[in-house]
Amino acid sequence: MWHDVKALNATASSLFVLTILACIASGVWWVSQRPMFNLRTIRIENIASDDLKHVNHLTLRNNALGRIKGNFFTTNLDAVRQAFESVPWVRRATVRREWPDQLIVALEEHEALGTWGEDGRLLSTKGDVFTANLAEAEEDHALPEFDGPDGSEKEVLLRYAELRNWFAPLKLVPQALSLSSRYAWTVRLDNGMSVALGREQTTATLKERVDRLVGIYPQLVEHLPNIEAIDMRYQNGLALSAQGLKIPAEGAKRKPAVKKPTANKPDTKHN
Repeated sequence: MWHDVKALNATASSLFVLTILACIASGVWWVSQRPMFNLRTIRIENIASDDLKHVNHLTLRNNALGRIKGNFFTTNLDAVRQAFESVPWVRRATVRREWPDQLIVALEEHEALGTWGEDGRLLSTKGDVFTANLAEAEEDHALPEFDGPDGSEKEVLLRYAELRNWFAPLKLVPQALSLSSRYAWTVRLDNGMSVALGREQTTATLKERVDRLVGIYPQLVEHLPNIEAIDMRYQNGLALSAQGLKIPAEGAKRKPAVKKPTANKPDTKHN
């Protein structure tokens, strides 16, 4: 090898190139650590055009800003994103650098629609379940109550929107909607009345049951103004309770307490 001039020249050239690259890398590292590249500004923007309602500087400082490490070059943008997304009310965050010492953080807030379950969590208008200050959400509007099996949040949200439309002819608004572990639906309206709709045999089952109730409801309240609950889990009728009468719990053997019109046997196959 030592007598091979070409091999020696190639080795020397390679070592020279490696030395130059090492020097460049060291220079870049040295420059990147200069104080001029310390992060001096973190600008918060809203992904939507309007102002953030629930996320403020104090909340961000306590939950996210202290977790940001590094400077303009070395900070981990994914870690910064995760820090901001851990802040209450933040649904999504995007982060980018702006030369020479800024981070731009765009946030999307959750918009609470109602409560979810019994543990104080909230359901957003996009079907996300999140944890935040319940009192803050209640300042925006009254919160309907929702509940259902894990993973059913978006299905419950969609059904709620449909039920609002279906009950609109009666000028009644759903205030609570639950989906049981057996996937049976129960809705409570803003007049305090609970309506058991049962399980879905087809995609039209619930709509047909609500339509049947809407058609006969004016006659019912004419004779029974204080209806507490109505059970629509019958093929061609209904059962209701009023003035202390109660509908049996879902899944129990049921006998109609008061029937208008005369109720057939419940559709036990699909309830």
